[in-house]
Amino acid sequence: MLSQFRDDQGRRTLSEFIPQPDVYPAGRLDWDSEGLLLLTDDGSLQARISSPRFHLPKTYLVLVEGEPGGSDLQKLRQGITLKDGPTRPAQVERIDAPPLWDRHPPVRSRKTVTDSWLKLTIDEGRNRQVRRMTAAIGFPTLRLVRWQIGDWSVEGLAPGEWRASEVHAPSRPAARPRRPGHRSRGPRPKSSARR
Repeated sequence: MLSQFRDDQGRRTLSEFIPQPDVYPAGRLDWDSEGLLLLTDDGSLQARISSPRFHLPKTYLVLVEGEPGGSDLQKLRQGITLKDGPTRPAQVERIDAPPLWDRHPPVRSRKTVTDSWLKLTIDEGRNRQVRRMTAAIGFPTLRLVRWQIGDWSVEGLAPGEWRASEVHAPSRPAARPRRPGHRSRGPRPKSSARR
């Protein structure tokens, strides 16, 4: 399914599952990825979630081909160089197979090749970044599930389920207190420039 509400090519979209009007995805999931997708009707919250400049951590459960060792994981922890430049350091650990929903279509399996699960957290969001990172250390991604973004998690939700929550993005920083003895010079002139 596409992580958008409309598609000119007739593919499945979010509109099949989300009846809420005027909500939009904060970020995206690739066609062959699964898991958490946040939707919001607040443009500033959408920007804070999806913009890489805010470094909101995103945690993925990753099934890789092969069995990465400690030195392989250390490369991810230090940051590796991809074609579009170095990555920021990731948090990564090997985990037991998580109790996930069935995948359709199922992940290919080969009797002669082992696979293993990683829990990987990054705080940037380049195109297909996790897949490129695991491939760069020699362990291609077979299944990718976004498990968590910031404090939001997919835990407890079945595929296609959603839950609403009331969240407010921080607006402007609070005004700084005045220094003792400081005299105000009156109101500042208004400007049309925006930050």
